[in-house]
Amino acid sequence: MELLQLVYFQKVAKLEHMTNAAKELRIAQPALSKTIARLEEDLGVPLFDRHHRQIKLNAMGKAFLSKVETALTALEEGRREVADLAGLERGSIHLATTTLHRLSKPIGAFREMYPDVHFRITQVSPVDLPKMPQLLDQGEIDFCFTAASLDTDGIQEEPVLTAEVYLAVPAHHRLADRQSLFLREVAEDSFVEYKVGHPLRKTNADILQKAGIRPNIVCEIEEPAALTSLVQAGLGVAFVPRCSSDEPLPFPVLKIDDFPCERSYSIAWKEKRYLSLAARTFQEILVAYFAKSASY
Repeated sequence: MELLQLVYFQKVAKLEHMTNAAKELRIAQPALSKTIARLEEDLGVPLFDRHHRQIKLNAMGKAFLSKVETALTALEEGRREVADLAGLERGSIHLATTTLHRLSKPIGAFREMYPDVHFRITQVSPVDLPKMPQLLDQGEIDFCFTAASLDTDGIQEEPVLTAEVYLAVPAHHRLADRQSLFLREVAEDSFVEYKVGHPLRKTNADILQKAGIRPNIVCEIEEPAALTSLVQAGLGVAFVPRCSSDEPLPFPVLKIDDFPCERSYSIAWKEKRYLSLAARTFQEILVAYFAKSASY
């Protein structure tokens, strides 16, 4: 049994499609098929059920995949431990986030100090937030950065940034010249809101429920940039998180006087997984960066 066989098997098992796996692995499809067949011969059992040109991982394949992923993760951690011995400058950081705009400045600050550290960043749609624990479990990423808790056993979360939630209103809104408001004052207004299933939709719904308001939602979006554009266009009002270091928005934002409204951003990682020196250093710098920003 060879390491390359295991890597190829993992890719085929995830995609359950030989041609697509061959394309991602950048090898010829017949060569990949022969490698998988040789692995099955070594094990003495089929790992896939085959029906014409379709393949599907069977029970034995699923059991073997679990062990293969554990082994490959352990090898990757070993490689990174060895790389640590060569110094921080040769490290790498794998990160997934639903709010990339919050990380651009601290990442820039980190790269000024360690320009040779390699970053791989995956932007995850907020509706795919439940997939983040799986990415951490499989060792595909070192950290998640998100405004919603993963709330999963074995995953540690550290709040690093707290933003106050304001209500954004169009420039010509009747309350545009105010500094603050009570939410009952906009009970009849049109709201721009995130789609159902978006973690911030629930956060906003909790605020409105606490204020005793059933909002008139006129548009549902996925990205904060779309929310900003629609408020600016005058379509409605919307909740926006703001930190002291944020750039000004092109419309008024009003403090909510009903009760404290905050949104917490956290960095999360797998407790029992090895974090490289580069990853640990980035975590320290990220925490320090946001702590310094909050003091301004």
